[in-house]
Amino acid sequence: MFKRILVTFALAASLLPARADEGMWLPLLLEQNIESMQAKGLKISAADIYSINNGSLKDAICQFNGGCTAELISNEGLLLTNHHCGYGQVQSHSTVDNNYIENGFWAMNKGEEKPCPGTTAAFIIRMEDVTKQVLEGVSALTSEKDREEIIARNSAALEKKAAEGTHYKVFVRAFYSGNVYYLYVTEVFTDVRLVGAPPIGIGNFGGDYDNWVWPRHTGDFSMFRIYAGKDNKPAAYSADNVPYKPRRHLAINMKGVNENDFSWVYGFPGRTTEYLSSYGVNLIQNVSDPVKVELRGSRLQIMQEEMDKSAAVRIQYGPKHNGVSNSWKKWKGEMLGLRVNDAVGKKEAYEKTFVSLVGSKSAAEATTYMSLLGELKKNYDAITPWQKAVDYMNEGCLSVEMIRYAEGFRALVEKSKTPGTPPEEITKLVASLRKAADGWFKDYDVTTDKRIAVKVFGTVQAGLDIKLWPEAMSMVEAKMLGNYQQYFDGIYAKTMFADKAKMIKLLDKWSSSSWKKVEKDPGYALATGLYTHYRNNVAPEYNKYNGEITRLNRLYMQAQLDLVKNRKFYPDANSTLRITYGKIEGYNAKDGLTYNWFTTLDGIMEKEDPAVYEYRVPAKLKELWLKKDYGMYADKSDNRIHTCFIASNHTTGGNSGSPVLDAQGNLIGTNFDRVWEGTMSDVMFDPNRCRNIAVDVRYTLFIVDKLGGAGYLLNEMTLLK
Repeated sequence: MFKRILVTFALAASLLPARADEGMWLPLLLEQNIESMQAKGLKISAADIYSINNGSLKDAICQFNGGCTAELISNEGLLLTNHHCGYGQVQSHSTVDNNYIENGFWAMNKGEEKPCPGTTAAFIIRMEDVTKQVLEGVSALTSEKDREEIIARNSAALEKKAAEGTHYKVFVRAFYSGNVYYLYVTEVFTDVRLVGAPPIGIGNFGGDYDNWVWPRHTGDFSMFRIYAGKDNKPAAYSADNVPYKPRRHLAINMKGVNENDFSWVYGFPGRTTEYLSSYGVNLIQNVSDPVKVELRGSRLQIMQEEMDKSAAVRIQYGPKHNGVSNSWKKWKGEMLGLRVNDAVGKKEAYEKTFVSLVGSKSAAEATTYMSLLGELKKNYDAITPWQKAVDYMNEGCLSVEMIRYAEGFRALVEKSKTPGTPPEEITKLVASLRKAADGWFKDYDVTTDKRIAVKVFGTVQAGLDIKLWPEAMSMVEAKMLGNYQQYFDGIYAKTMFADKAKMIKLLDKWSSSSWKKVEKDPGYALATGLYTHYRNNVAPEYNKYNGEITRLNRLYMQAQLDLVKNRKFYPDANSTLRITYGKIEGYNAKDGLTYNWFTTLDGIMEKEDPAVYEYRVPAKLKELWLKKDYGMYADKSDNRIHTCFIASNHTTGGNSGSPVLDAQGNLIGTNFDRVWEGTMSDVMFDPNRCRNIAVDVRYTLFIVDKLGGAGYLLNEMTLLK
């Protein structure tokens, strides 16, 4: 027995590679990490960070517009987030004659702040472990379909009960691959107004060239303000609303930071998959990412070429280009990082040790867990061609804007041609599409879209197994012999879905027979053919195998939780509030290349290139630099403006805009990116190479004050000098 215990312990220990600072931890369970954080330098308590009954730092952090993070930096509802998180709002207020993207925008008083319909700021009121209640009625014998229905029913009942009698929004979220569940009570504000954003030459300095790369010099920030009703509760936009009075806002550290200082990030990371098997990592690295990178690269090149030709197209496609580019470059870095770190090999080694650990358990336990990896391999092998089909469709054929827009009319067509459909339903759909048409065509360029269609359809034809082709593509091939330029010249010349005048005319004069015109439209016929193929032929097969993989991953995760007792497992990111911690530090990127931990305004001037749009420096910024007019924002150690810094905090998408905090919980920067060599951290974290990138908050305030002329905003902030 004693020997068996020693073997089990040794095997378990071998499953625990040293990964300092890895993890995205739930604030509710911070007690399990607080000693480690304090040992590394944290000077505050767990209750200071997360508390239900008393104001805590969690009350200063919100999920911004569903996909980013923002932090309150004043007691008047002033929010700080990334420029790329607020880019869409800035773009929506921009025109060629009044171009806030190029020139920046700063409200000089609250009356000049611009409403941003649809923008939200959601705060966590409390979270609660409801695993027992959610899984009530679920057993080992419950089918997956029944399991999902029971969980959905139990979750809905819990959400309804928690929201009763309140204005709060409530949701239940799964953790540890569906083995644990937490209930979240949130307060969501919908009157959010744009306060300011720097010119794109600061907010997106370096553009795609510098994205996911260190050293970085981007002033990636923007500011908004939350407004509430007179009772300080969420309210729809109204001129009578007042600035929100928060329970807590962040103080700002104006002294700066030093190398090896403790740092931590508080925010809403989007999605990670740290506990995948080697087969799952292989699918990402060698199957899915390469397809997505190729297709997005083509789209980006075409967008950029058309944006360079036209200021109007640059406004239309700037946010789209950024959205496509962000994932494209991340996936490129992810493939590189996984390969360099031999992620598949390391996972395989882990799995061999895991199998040995299972074998040291009782016969019943071994039987339960032993077959998991074999079943995972079988299903990953089976899903591979369908994964390619999904990626080729989503990133290729269905990325064409005209096709997506046309598909949006399917519900109207189907209801219009169905006898007995109430007329008011038709009227409502027509009104909705008519309202949306202006916004759609405002940001649409037919030349750009057609060029993308020609390119991506050719790429899909070359890469996708012909057995998985949609019938719509086979028809194109038969008619045009692969000449997609000729094919799409004809489609775009005839379709109303690329012509605003035709579309408005159709909707304004919609009649009981108008659906026939839509069905005859070549763009609509192509769109419905593609989407029908995807829904009827691709999605069912993909979902069949993916559902089984999801089930097996849940069991594999539970096996690790059950068997590896001396490891603290953090749950994968799922857009819920998390804490990650590390220190301010540089890194060794590759042999002979070691990076410093901060950059300066001097580096912006070194990168300046008037011939390259992404490296154009605003004249006023250069003037301030030449005069060394830095005010109180220069670092005391070298009298320079520090622009950005890096730290070993484990972050991902969704952490964009998250506050980077010092040991006392004061704001030192705004997270906005990761380094190129560490983008694989969504799948495998390497403490030697994974670094998050943040804007130094002093650079942010320097731009607000000295360049933007909005220094009055500092009067409502708490500045620690």
